[in-house]
Amino acid sequence: MKILIVTSEFADFAKTGGLADVSAALPRALRDKGVDVRVLLPGYQKVIDGLQNLRIVATLPPYAGLPRCLIGEGRTSDDLAIYVVIEPALFQRNGGLYGAANGGGDWPDNDIRYARLSLAGAEIGEGKAALSWKPDLVHAHDWQTGLTPAYLRWRAVSVPSVFTIHNLAHQGLYPAERCATLGAPEAAFSINGVEFYGRLSFMKAGMYYADHVTTVSPNYAREITEEAHGGGLHGLTAGLAAQGRLTGIVNGVGPEWDPANDPDIGQPFDKENISAKAWIKDRVRTGLCLAHRDGPLFGVVSRLVHQKGLDLVAEIAGDIVQRGGQIAILGVGDPTTEEMLRGVVRAHPDDIAMLNGYNEPMARRIMAASDFYLMPSRFEPCGLSQMHAQLYGALPIVHATGGLVDTVEDGETGFVFGPFGRESFLEATGRAFSTYGAPDELDRMRRAAMSLRYGYDNVVGEYIKIYAHLTGKPLLRVANNSETPRSSGVSALRVARAMNLL
Repeated sequence: MKILIVTSEFADFAKTGGLADVSAALPRALRDKGVDVRVLLPGYQKVIDGLQNLRIVATLPPYAGLPRCLIGEGRTSDDLAIYVVIEPALFQRNGGLYGAANGGGDWPDNDIRYARLSLAGAEIGEGKAALSWKPDLVHAHDWQTGLTPAYLRWRAVSVPSVFTIHNLAHQGLYPAERCATLGAPEAAFSINGVEFYGRLSFMKAGMYYADHVTTVSPNYAREITEEAHGGGLHGLTAGLAAQGRLTGIVNGVGPEWDPANDPDIGQPFDKENISAKAWIKDRVRTGLCLAHRDGPLFGVVSRLVHQKGLDLVAEIAGDIVQRGGQIAILGVGDPTTEEMLRGVVRAHPDDIAMLNGYNEPMARRIMAASDFYLMPSRFEPCGLSQMHAQLYGALPIVHATGGLVDTVEDGETGFVFGPFGRESFLEATGRAFSTYGAPDELDRMRRAAMSLRYGYDNVVGEYIKIYAHLTGKPLLRVANNSETPRSSGVSALRVARAMNLL
């Protein structure tokens, strides 16, 4: 079985969020199960610099308003095959992946940039790239690659496609007049195509034209069929679900998230030796200039944006401090949210600290140090941070939404609150304080959380089943984990609890 994964991010080289982590971990897990998998990435400078033995293997012609490009082939340090779309004018820029640095906004030609990536994925799928390798299936990820399934369909290519929604809130919307530039057929700009309230939607294109659509948790797959979380596309997602073409699969966590083998946290620990967290907590408090107190430390490692519900953290921060707790925040985001949190820090300088930016070693240290982890997201397709926190013995406090419901069991591996609001969030943090005051219960919950298994071995089989169904290729044998895996499905009990909370 030969699979091409098309993505705009890859954690080894280019990352803004969880998409990069999934795009790097999934192909490696597939490779470990015997799949011949290759990844197609934009030729960002960091990708070109980071690959080994990069060589040019193809030239793709211009199409409509899209420029020609080269295809490079290289290898990661662990020998994963990577194809690269090389067009310096599109991808080798100073700034972020999607826009200029320092809040300069998105690049105005992002539609051209990611249409070129999407088309290259379709051309490789079609065999037009004249490579010695041709996939049996193309798997595209998020709006940046949404035109890949569309180009395959518009070109009548028989190779099937899978499209994964990582966050339906970001749809890649562009003016209707861009259709001609991107090479979209005139007939495609309709409700049965790429049109979304008078604009072209990359996200809708991927969903409409793919043979199967996945998203990153079972509960989120249910939520996006409803108006509240469907982003205006709930009619389409409900139709896909009714046809059996929408599947929710919880993201996995890479093996690098293991406190027993983490050099960044200073003193490794596991569920049998949780006492090391106290030493790490003291170190983090010193580093953040927090007072040394006996109360719990609450961690926040997040993009500082409206979606993440951090206004609730600001609202109850004073209550947490009053009860003897402290808060350590790490993140970067929109200026309004950042300034709101700075105001909280100014009000409680001895007990709340914020590092503005993102540094993965520091993220690991904060999770290892924290007793509890605050994640009151308004919506959360899957979330990785709550899983990282659990593995590091920090019990997450989460809103009952999306993948948070699938991964946090209230009173067992964390605390779940609902509805979204100050009082319910305050009630959940109150239960956390009570648990902190009951060492045996705290130890029990920590052990339960740290015993969870989120490795890709537990979910890759679900992707392989979808691939096998679409390609007709034999289903590969997926080895069972020696320990009981955490199911990516939603138990009836957990759904009932979530519905009550909602």
